[in-house]
Amino acid sequence: MSLLTMWPVTADLAGERIEQSTRQRIIAAAAQLTTASGWSSVTMSRLADEVGVSRQTVYNEIGSKPALAEALVLTELGRFLSAVEAAFDSHPDDLVDAIRQAAHDVLVLAAHNELLRAVVSATHGADTELLPLLTTHSESLLTVAKQVVTERVMPYEVPFNRDQTEAAIDVVVRVVLSHVMQPSGTPAHSADAIAWVAERALRD
Repeated sequence: MSLLTMWPVTADLAGERIEQSTRQRIIAAAAQLTTASGWSSVTMSRLADEVGVSRQTVYNEIGSKPALAEALVLTELGRFLSAVEAAFDSHPDDLVDAIRQAAHDVLVLAAHNELLRAVVSATHGADTELLPLLTTHSESLLTVAKQVVTERVMPYEVPFNRDQTEAAIDVVVRVVLSHVMQPSGTPAHSADAIAWVAERALRD
């Protein structure tokens, strides 16, 4: 699955400079403003000024502010899912090791993610619309995360049917998300615990 990346305004891919779309630039500007000044400081007019486009362009690209909030969360999720993809690529023959590596790398990213810290700690009033998207209204986030993990798990030998495997993946993804939101130990310790759970959930 391909998700939008936030940083920087241009990205280097296979030696070529790829300019971000207007939508990506707007979302990146919203992330920067939220981290620096809080979600309440993010307005369509201010985003238009930051990106150098008209306010109508911002509305055309994004829609409402709640839609911007969801796009911001899902775009940031793309950074974490890139780490998940890389972890599975590194352990093509051992599902539990892949999950352990993925959980570890996601938790390390979370620990150093300024936007996530601002949202979770409710600084600058950032929780008003963003925090529920990570907690009580996290359906979109969970749907995307579970789809990506399911696609990566299915090539491994798992002794369950698809519905049972998806149920186990649902549990593992929710456990990882809970550690992202409220760490209970070091990334390494938590990743070992998550791998232990995953091994029992995904191996007969």
